Amino acid sequence: MIPTHADPFNGVYAATLCPLDADGRHLDEAALERHIEAVASVDGIVGLLVNGHAGENFTLSAADKRRVVEIAHAVCGDRSIIVAGVNAEDSYEAQAHANDARQAGADAMLLFPPFSWALSTDLDTVLTHHRIANAEARLPMMLYQAGVATGGMAYTPQMLAALVGLPEVVAIKEGSWETAAYEANRRLVKSIAPHVAVMASGDEHLFTCFAIGTEGSLVSLAAVVPELVVALYRAIEHGDLGRAQQLHERIYPLAKAIYGTAPGSYANARLKACLHLLGHFPHPSMRPPIPLLSHAELMRLEDVLAIATDTQRSGL
Repeated sequence: MIPTHADPFNGVYAATLCPLDADGRHLDEAALERHIEAVASVDGIVGLLVNGHAGENFTLSAADKRRVVEIAHAVCGDRSIIVAGVNAEDSYEAQAHANDARQAGADAMLLFPPFSWALSTDLDTVLTHHRIANAEARLPMMLYQAGVATGGMAYTPQMLAALVGLPEVVAIKEGSWETAAYEANRRLVKSIAPHVAVMASGDEHLFTCFAIGTEGSLVSLAAVVPELVVALYRAIEHGDLGRAQQLHERIYPLAKAIYGTAPGSYANARLKACLHLLGHFPHPSMRPPIPLLSHAELMRLEDVLAIATDTQRSGL
């Protein structure tokens, strides 16, 4: 549910994970309901990004994606903003997924750049995809600014300037994964479309980017340690730099272990393993070809989770 106050989309969103059965074939709906309820109930989490990259939108069927939105809407749609990720190579397929999301109860959509754009794309292609994808659903739309190392998936300044001019655009999940690029993109957008929320969403760089300025965040770490991410956001918002630095010392090792460790394609498996280690997911399974993590990597994740969840270091 979108609130009625000013700047309704601002705040911290958890990019939820998608628990599967032991074989990685089917959604574990009961575990998903518990996961969504647990995260949405945390004070300061204003909404959920479901079917994002962390939610494995690139492996789920259309029926799976719709079901995830339905579950999220049923669990917390009356108190949380439900943002549905849409990720498709074909603009008409993206449109169908956006329509499904709206019918299933999504309040907004986040349109990801197709993976094929990493090779090359242009402004006309980018604008056409965004226009067609949301032509029927007409949902408030969030953009995704991809990492600086993702080739054409990372929008150029010209592309960003054009995209924020689309009437449905309300926010950007800014995941440049490089603080200089984040600041440059934020300054550009705020100079031409100040109503568009620019949300710092690179899990390894939350402290730095929050300090530069942000209207919120949509991150997977907020699905694992939501209280910490909210506390960091609030500390920066209140100008408490010392508190923010303490929180960063707890968050950064976990972010680095998940996202800053090769191979990067194991990030989702690491997120699921964390939730399994915390007792939230019955299984840490992924859909093939991503395998289960090694015992050594699980031990590393357990170590950094202990740092992140140790409230004695600096209580929440």
